[in-house]
Amino acid sequence: MMNIRKLSTKDASFDADLKALLAFETAQDDSIDVVVANILKDVKARGDEAVLEYTNRFDKTSAKNLPELEISQAELTAALNGLPAAQREALQSAAARVRSYHEKQLMQSWSYTEADGTLLGQQVTSLDRVGLYVPGGKAAYPSSVLMNAIPAKVAGVQELIMVVPTPNGEKNALVLAAAAVCGVDRVFCIGGAQAVGALAYGTQTVPQVDKIVGPGNAYVAAAKRRVFGVVGIDMVAGPSEILVICDGKTNPDWIAMDLFSQAEHDELAQSILLSPDATFLAEVAASMQRLVEEMPRKDIINTSITDRGALILTKDLDEAVAICNYIAPEHLELSVEDPLALSKKIKHAGAIFMGRDTCEALGDYCAGPNHVLPTSRTARFSSPLGVYDFQKRSSLIMVSSAGAQVLGKVAATLAYGEGLQAHARSAEYRLKNE
Repeated sequence: MMNIRKLSTKDASFDADLKALLAFETAQDDSIDVVVANILKDVKARGDEAVLEYTNRFDKTSAKNLPELEISQAELTAALNGLPAAQREALQSAAARVRSYHEKQLMQSWSYTEADGTLLGQQVTSLDRVGLYVPGGKAAYPSSVLMNAIPAKVAGVQELIMVVPTPNGEKNALVLAAAAVCGVDRVFCIGGAQAVGALAYGTQTVPQVDKIVGPGNAYVAAAKRRVFGVVGIDMVAGPSEILVICDGKTNPDWIAMDLFSQAEHDELAQSILLSPDATFLAEVAASMQRLVEEMPRKDIINTSITDRGALILTKDLDEAVAICNYIAPEHLELSVEDPLALSKKIKHAGAIFMGRDTCEALGDYCAGPNHVLPTSRTARFSSPLGVYDFQKRSSLIMVSSAGAQVLGKVAATLAYGEGLQAHARSAEYRLKNE
């Protein structure tokens, strides 16, 4: 019997109960951090040799050198061509939709010229080289390849280096096929902290990148934290989350399965339903009890729902929106009559799925928007992964002689006020004698 937590905003303890429900310890295990620190230090010092040793040890492989662990473009193409037709077409269709969406995100350079001839603007350029971490073995997700690689390529990244562990030499054909579809430039069968170190510092075989993106386990997350500053990273993501706001008029089986779609990721995933309809909440609870028995990942779902899930009764939809904005969920479903109107009231969410037919799973694979989203309430201040994460901006400043006469006096006055005489004199040198 699934133990489903039921809360009501009428309860005096609701605020405390909600905070307890959302609490998640993000601090990493100290022992993991120590292991990761040593691996990174070793990789930085010994390069290929260290990466090879850790890969053979942790992934139970027997490679003689690191170049042996690089997958050729021919093998990537063969993996794509070897897929069953339905899988290949689905992968290509999803890639086309993701690419089309992300092409709309491209930032453009711009400038304007003031009356005295001074030009100001912004120049947008892409990163040169990006590293993409992809989990390997049984936990391999080709959809993650699409979501990370395509925006990088759309942005104009010149070289995309993918690393994917292959435990016991097990390669995932769908992941390799996705790399082929996305135009990934080089693929290495390495993973863990050693792969993050290789990308961050560069080795004799693996080139140093400018940014590392992609999900991984606790060791990968700890490594990304440590190399941030040497390279950029996308984010350090927490467990997956879904929050559903429903008016009580959607099929309860649909909502139950939507909640399961995140709960099946892992035991720490969080699934929450908000509704002003108490009868509907009871119907969804009954659906969950019945449907969980059909799920291959039943035990994971049960633990996730019991430990971190909840069905919450609200006064009305506006109160549900207020709670949602506090939670700032990774995935938000608005399963209501007029979802577009309700979406205007949402301030904090990674992705908003609007309407009864828009299940979150469509966004995971093929709707088009990115599925790499802020978790653990970070949607209050961060955004989905996108093309803009692979572009950067340089300011353009070209001051005319006439402009220097005006700006020089302003700058000098402020510089003297800050006690920075060289700043002031630098500006004053450009002033013409009056």
